Amino acid sequence: MKTLGRTDLPVAQQEALRKAIRWEWFTIGYTSVTIVLIAFVVGGSQAMKTAWIEDMLSLIPQVAFLVSLLFIRKRPTRAFPYGLHRAMAVGHLVAGVALLAVGGNLAFEAVSGLLSGDHPAIGTVRIFGQTIWLGWLMVAVMTVVIIGPFFYGHAKAKLAPVLHNKVLYTDADMAKADWTTTVASIVGVLGIGIGWWWLDGAAALFISLGIVWDGIRNSGSAVLDLIDQRARTHDDKKVQPLISDIVRALERQPWVAEAAVRMRDMGQVFHVEAFVVPRRRKVSVAQIETAREAITEMDWKMQDVAVIAVSSLPDETERG
Repeated sequence: MKTLGRTDLPVAQQEALRKAIRWEWFTIGYTSVTIVLIAFVVGGSQAMKTAWIEDMLSLIPQVAFLVSLLFIRKRPTRAFPYGLHRAMAVGHLVAGVALLAVGGNLAFEAVSGLLSGDHPAIGTVRIFGQTIWLGWLMVAVMTVVIIGPFFYGHAKAKLAPVLHNKVLYTDADMAKADWTTTVASIVGVLGIGIGWWWLDGAAALFISLGIVWDGIRNSGSAVLDLIDQRARTHDDKKVQPLISDIVRALERQPWVAEAAVRMRDMGQVFHVEAFVVPRRRKVSVAQIETAREAITEMDWKMQDVAVIAVSSLPDETERG
């Protein structure tokens, strides 16, 4: 994919996008295998059941990312003059709400089980003529499952800032945190084995609260972008530094007295409204166009840029 909307991706972003797509497909395949493996050993452990469902939910960000790409590659039309970049945020929101709803339900089940004093039991199976406690198979499967996320989580975390993609970043962050879910499920199983029945419910509650937290974080981030909070970095930790870069670039123009910016994150690209107070009453179209082109060339993410001459800067704009 070489373009997003009407933005031509630089070579580095094209390569990063190809890698991101490959890692997402790999993750879907890997997670599908782990879901099948866990299904064979899930048994009566509430922690294993919760970890199993968490594995299924972890597919949502990858599916949202890949489906959203089908939309954001389309060029703007009269019906959609800003393009379809918001599709990525919509996918982000759907993933967040799904995590929140299912995580909340699992937390409720875990608390109910603890309060009612349900004693989960794990039986035995016969393999090659030997009777084995099923819990050992659960531990073995979960130990294998823990390996994958360490690799693809870190790989995606490196690609997310290159593409300025919050869905990819969240997906990577969730993968890196997956080991806590897996360890919790192992602790729950071993708890049943030594007779501490409540440890299984506690582990299930811990895992489900992690899912709820992922849901809150994803939903909140997506909603804030959809209601046009000021543009921030891919991890939402800082205000987008390009805002101050644009202001400084504009104020270096000899005809500009002062400048400020209103920038919104459209998903992968930015919509920029730059307000300038001219030193003189007359401003030429050529000056405005030169300033607009200079901003556009500053970064590949600048898709929609407007430079507006005003007598005073609007209060809601930023100077970085």
